[in-house]
Amino acid sequence: MNVYKFSVTVVNQFIAEQSDIATDSYVFAYTITIKNVGNVAAQLISRHWVIVDANGRSEEVQGLGVVGQQPLLKPGEAFEYSSGTRFHTPTGTMHGSYFCVAEDGARFEVPIDEFMLIADTPNARVLH
Repeated sequence: MNVYKFSVTVVNQFIAEQSDIATDSYVFAYTITIKNVGNVAAQLISRHWVIVDANGRSEEVQGLGVVGQQPLLKPGEAFEYSSGTRFHTPTGTMHGSYFCVAEDGARFEVPIDEFMLIADTPNARVLH
């Protein structure tokens, strides 16, 4: 078993009622669950996101914690939070990482695999 290991699960959805397809404004929400699957308690210190729209325009977001918190997770504990993003295209991707510090002082990165955000409305223009 890896001593320092977090799992990351992402569930996302298109928010049609906050989007305006006529002005190319697509709003997405996502809920992330971070679980300490290692065997040492560790604290999530910061986040780094790379957000890319369907035209290849990318934005990087970095900052302390998530939703204003820096959760300390003991082995087996999980932390869930929700956030969102807005695109000017009906599809896009996100990926990134969390920087964590274990209670023994070890520092490690937790990768967040790329996930797609897709406007699932019949009026959305899908770019090929």
